[in-house]
Amino acid sequence: MHTTHRFVRLVRRPAGLPSPDDFTLAQAPVPKLQAGQVLIRNTHFLVFPGLRTLIGGETRDVPLPPLRPGDTLFGPAIGEVVDGPLKKGQLVLHLQGWRDYATPAADECRPLEGILPDPIAHLAQGSAAYGAFTRLAEVQGGDTVFVTGAAGAVGTLAGQIARLLGAARVIGSTGSPDKARRLKRELGYDAVVLRGAGPIGSQLSEAAPDGIDIVLDTVGGEQVTAAVHAANRGARFALVGALDGQLSPKRAGGSAPAVVDTYRLLTKGIRIAGYNGVDHPDVEAEWEARFGDWLRAGNIQFPYTAVHGMESAPEALPRLIAGRSFGAAIVEL
Repeated sequence: MHTTHRFVRLVRRPAGLPSPDDFTLAQAPVPKLQAGQVLIRNTHFLVFPGLRTLIGGETRDVPLPPLRPGDTLFGPAIGEVVDGPLKKGQLVLHLQGWRDYATPAADECRPLEGILPDPIAHLAQGSAAYGAFTRLAEVQGGDTVFVTGAAGAVGTLAGQIARLLGAARVIGSTGSPDKARRLKRELGYDAVVLRGAGPIGSQLSEAAPDGIDIVLDTVGGEQVTAAVHAANRGARFALVGALDGQLSPKRAGGSAPAVVDTYRLLTKGIRIAGYNGVDHPDVEAEWEARFGDWLRAGNIQFPYTAVHGMESAPEALPRLIAGRSFGAAIVEL
């Protein structure tokens, strides 16, 4: 085992969107275990846009602490137990990513017991989409579903999940023509609305001439505005993300305003609800069981963009925010 390890620290709170200069790769002795802790050698960790909110300091109602200059970044990670009360060599899931070696408490680690065929798939962000489609905006046979931010960690899984649950037509949105092609060619999206290629509302009318029954929104902003106008009577909206605020240079990641025509909500009987996994504690196990079955059967893909090595990690969040990932962004150590 190494005597030192590397980790990524926040240098300063960004003025606008984060840049690689806002982070630094530091080195220190491998931490010593305290009572009840486990020493874990990390192998993979997730880069997630919520870090923008934690760095920006707008953490009201967020169940995670803010990140201040000098703090080490954190997030979902997979690693191998080196020492402590858990079995040596056991792969575990925990929240101390962004470092070579982590020391979470034993009760903060979840042993990975082969529920999914590939341990890396435990970093997939499909639980929120699955929960939204089964608890809030229940997919019914024949539905037309619109997924905003379809090329992201949630969206690349959401379209596939909607189809597996019975959706007849699945439409996504993205800001990249290349990603739009991949969504249709690789993930089965029927049509893709392209930001910057004309009014979203006009593109939605063309992509969904018979209207939209379900919206799974990871973005907010103008896309929600347009989706309300394109919605059928009785449409269901599930809000699972706020990328419009997290990826905006004018915001700090804690807000994503949208103009919504409440008259249309009233006359169309549209339901809008935000999905929070805390409110649905039974979803995670159900999702993992179905996700594992779908992966083994070849019915679903887990798209992710690999970032190779801790030395590349300081650039990982800025690259994600700049739209240089397809699916999840995962650092491989």
